[in-house]
Amino acid sequence: MLRDTALRMAAMIVAGLLWVAPSGVGQGTDRSENERRIATLPEDQRTFERFRFWVSGLPAEERESVRGNTQTQQDSLLAKFATWLKEGGFSTADVEKQAALLKRRGAIENAESWNRRLTTERPQWFNSAPNQFLVEIVTGRKPGKALDVAMGQGRNTIWLAQQGWDTTGFDPADQAVAVAKATAQRLGIVIHTEVATMETFDFGENTWDLILLSYAGCSELVRQVEKGLKPGGILVVEAFHTDALKTMKIGGSLCGPGELPRVFQGLRALRYEEPVAQPDFAPRPVRVVRYAAEKPVP
Repeated sequence: MLRDTALRMAAMIVAGLLWVAPSGVGQGTDRSENERRIATLPEDQRTFERFRFWVSGLPAEERESVRGNTQTQQDSLLAKFATWLKEGGFSTADVEKQAALLKRRGAIENAESWNRRLTTERPQWFNSAPNQFLVEIVTGRKPGKALDVAMGQGRNTIWLAQQGWDTTGFDPADQAVAVAKATAQRLGIVIHTEVATMETFDFGENTWDLILLSYAGCSELVRQVEKGLKPGGILVVEAFHTDALKTMKIGGSLCGPGELPRVFQGLRALRYEEPVAQPDFAPRPVRVVRYAAEKPVP
């Protein structure tokens, strides 16, 4: 995802604002009722809530396409939203203003949204324990340098450090990163953190013995991961399978059938599966993908 931020802004907005909701949420509310619900919010927030409401009503195949990375896909998404706004009675000036806001503030709102969800005292719909697939793959492996992409509140970063790994995690949600640092300090362990996006973080070259993508996208980081891993280093991924869209509204971290082994051509697959299981970020079991692969030693 180290590409121009503008190409991915709409996808970031969806990932941050749509979250994961059971199928049917939002579909029973018409747009006039939604407008009444958000009427007292500040103008900027009304735009984001309006956008989230619109996305939640898209057919499953269109919600899946939201994760596209090209300028054409992002422009198409915002054009459809603009049409929907006009149909709802907004003036051309209002429509242009809202579209500009989404482009300008998308990354900020994405971080703020995750801050709210990841720093709550009573987490809902996400697992605060380390990812079980990560635990299975890493247990028994010699520790080295590990990178936790989109670390959130640090559940995996901290667990890896406890196992002896020299861990670095990054996330755009600054408050969540602060929670991770405070938790590590309280536990008496050392972790390295950075407030950064996937666009701004430097993955380096031949740097990491382990890179973790735990609900942090799918195949968007192929070049960065393959370059950043040391020879013999491993990639561990868990994400939603696109089949999950049949029963849930999911904004990001969606992988198609067999996508990961196909796109990571520079890695050797160690394990790949597409089970129905309890995800780390959902209220009930759905199909997920799990992938572990190694960078070959020359």
